Amino acid sequence: MRLKDKVAIVTGAGRGIGEGIAQRFAEEGAKVIVNDVNAADVNRTVETIKAKGGMAVAVVGSVASREIVQKMVDTAVKEFGTVDILVNNAGITRDAMLHKMTDEQWDQVIEVNLKGVFLGTQCAARVMREKGYGKIINLSSTMWRGNPGQFNYSASKAGVIGMTKTAAKELAPKGINVNAIAPGLIWTDIFKSMPAAVLERMQKNLASIVPLNRMGSPQDVANLALFLASDESSYITGQVIYCDGGMII
Repeated sequence: MRLKDKVAIVTGAGRGIGEGIAQRFAEEGAKVIVNDVNAADVNRTVETIKAKGGMAVAVVGSVASREIVQKMVDTAVKEFGTVDILVNNAGITRDAMLHKMTDEQWDQVIEVNLKGVFLGTQCAARVMREKGYGKIINLSSTMWRGNPGQFNYSASKAGVIGMTKTAAKELAPKGINVNAIAPGLIWTDIFKSMPAAVLERMQKNLASIVPLNRMGSPQDVANLALFLASDESSYITGQVIYCDGGMII
């Protein structure tokens, strides 16, 4: 098992990419702190892990709250003894064209997508620094390069890359690797809830957008996160790795 006896915190793990990462880590032997704002989703992920013989504990709440983020770290230390891995996955969208975007839409995305990464990294790194070991994985997006209607989201995901590189430089002397994953089109609930006509048009044009001619799955991202969380990636830090089927080449 590639993560045997490692302790991981995965935020936004109630569904989608975060759920896939939490389950994949547990399959490889990690003890997982599962976080999300939705209690039902968190508990479902935890029960799925336990049903397969894994170990997981739920912490419900927003990563924009220092109290909640510190609770995740404290729970990991209390229940499992330490924190080895942090996946800052939690993120939201509040899309609108720039001329129509409200202060609330801007603030909500920045609070979760940027402040959440800051709080998670800061709180977990304090434990990791003491023992001279840690893996931090931040979820950015191919949309960091800009996308109409996502002024706030693109800004936040570009910010995640800057934070990743800064943290990598600060924490490397303490034996902590910090990297980012930038997913492309991943088949999650966001796409599943789209109107059938929109999905049909997207599928018809998929080959012109994604060279591999398919959407990714949460498992695709989880497999990359597993590599970055394992000791196999011990000489990789400060990098942004695309998981996008070739969208960005």
